[in-house]
Order: sequence, then structure tokens, then C-alpha cells
Amino acid sequence: MVITDWTTWEPGVRATLMFIIDEAKREVLLIRKKRGLGAGKINGPGGKIDPGETSLQCAVRETQEELGVTALNPVHHGELWFQFVDGLCMHVDVFIATQHEGEAVETPEAVPLWTSLDALPFEEMWADDSHWLAQTLIDRRRFMGRFAFDDDKMLSHEMKWL
Repeated sequence: MVITDWTTWEPGVRATLMFIIDEAKREVLLIRKKRGLGAGKINGPGGKIDPGETSLQCAVRETQEELGVTALNPVHHGELWFQFVDGLCMHVDVFIATQHEGEAVETPEAVPLWTSLDALPFEEMWADDSHWLAQTLIDRRRFMGRFAFDDDKMLSHEMKWL
């Protein structure tokens, strides 16, 4: 069991997630990740922040790279802090956009999946997603979540709704 002192915790990796919502259809654009951390899982597009890049710039860029779609006017909705047993420490900024340009296409990194907001595939996602994703996408609640993982098994979690 990992005991994390969140008061002194520092991320080794800064990253982002972007969720594009089609409000008329009540769907969110997700991906099935093809490589890297979480390969095979369903998630939102996103990735590591490049040097000199803001988290917003990263979220838009990663969505373009992974799906060929440009998110318009994304809004920051939360922060995820992850501590993994193997030492990986990751801070992830979560964004939501309700407008976008382009049609989602499969790339070497991801397969696009338009998914009903009422049927999110939690059984194929990271375990933390069931603690925050629906409330954030549907109710637009802002949050801070802290999670400890051993590989893809969640060991502990703390949620704060803002």
C-alpha cells in the first residue's frame, strides 16, 4: 500500500486530458488508447505538457494529434494527482470543450469513440474515472482528485468538489 503525503507531493510529469462534448447528442468524444500509459483503455485525449507550453495549449495540441480535432474554447474543470507504486507522479489538468472543428479520425495513437454521457464505459477505463468523470461531464462540477495506483489497480483516492 502506498501512503502518500499529499502536502509535500510534487509531480514528476505534468499532463492534460480533454473531453469534447456534443451537447445536442449528449455524447462525449473519448479514445481507445493504442500505445503508452493506459494502452487499451478508454480515456479522453491528452498527454504530457511540452517545455514552454501551457496546460491549455497541451490539451488542444494533444487532441489534434490524437484525433485530428481542434477543441474550441476549452474550460479547465479539474486536477488529477496520481502517485504510482513504481514512482511515477503525475499531475493532470482536465478540460471540457463543447465546440470543436474537424471530424475525429483514427491515428497511430488512438481510436475515436463518441460515447453517450449516460453510458460511460467505466469497466474499460482507469479506476479513478468512476469517482469524477460523470459528475464533471454531466453536471460540470469542478474538482480535485488524488489517487494512488499499483499499475492499473487503484489503492486509494481522495475527492474534493470545488
